[in-house]
Amino acid sequence: MDQLFTRWLDKPIYFRIAFVVILLFSSIINQFILNGDGKLYTLYILSVILLGIGFYNKPLWLIVLTILVVTCRYIFIPDSHSRISIYLIHVFTYLFITFISAGLMKYIQKVREHHLELTTTLANALDSRDPYTRHHSENVAKYSVLIAQKMNLPKDYCDIIRKGALLHDIGKIGIPEHILTKNGKLTDEEYHIIKSHPVIGHKMIQHIATFHKNGVLDIVLYHHERFDGKGYPKGLKGTDIPLFARIVAVADTFDAMTSKRVYRNELDLNYTLNEIRKNKGTQFDPEIVDVFLSLFEDNQTILERK
Repeated sequence: MDQLFTRWLDKPIYFRIAFVVILLFSSIINQFILNGDGKLYTLYILSVILLGIGFYNKPLWLIVLTILVVTCRYIFIPDSHSRISIYLIHVFTYLFITFISAGLMKYIQKVREHHLELTTTLANALDSRDPYTRHHSENVAKYSVLIAQKMNLPKDYCDIIRKGALLHDIGKIGIPEHILTKNGKLTDEEYHIIKSHPVIGHKMIQHIATFHKNGVLDIVLYHHERFDGKGYPKGLKGTDIPLFARIVAVADTFDAMTSKRVYRNELDLNYTLNEIRKNKGTQFDPEIVDVFLSLFEDNQTILERK
């Protein structure tokens, strides 16, 4: 239900259509069905609530369409007190309701923007610890969203994947810097510590309620799982690994291999793509690898990075 509501918030056109439907329905039912004393005033109020949400960023439309709603109410629910003064009172009352709903919609959109800005800030704070991985999270987010879009996933899913990808390595904040920036091969103990970052990241953000519901936590916790079950931290296999985490896993590997690191230079693009292709069905979900490789066949310039 939450994801459905989020999807509607991304598309005001749905609320605009609902406004038109409710306005037409209320006018028809009051004119042709309810011929007695019982009239449905509340349907007109509902219509201006939908109007405010659907046209929240178009103030002129809000005014004009609210006046239209009041005019319909005035025409289809006539009474002995239908004077111009009553009409004007209804106009001001309905405008008040319309702008309240529009203001709430603006507030919701602003909160969502701030949420994404905070997520980006956290990702940048992590990446700034190592100049060789600067903008890694943003690049992974970009590649992950391109994959998701190519898979025709809904926009709200793409937004979730973007947030999860920005935060996928947030647990590395808890990893000692001398390990993160070590110029050489890690010891077994150091590698074990590095492998703990998905669990650390999960613990860091698990108290954010929205992340529980939308799949961001799955990305943070499971982006190092392997399709053959040999990954970490849980050793999940195949489609038991959440879809969003499987997408980010491919994007994460691609950016890591094509970026310069403290212990090596960036790897050749063709070599990287061949390695990802070789690991199709073992490290990576075969379907997602095919989708990712098709981005290059479509000549998309996904290597443009920060």
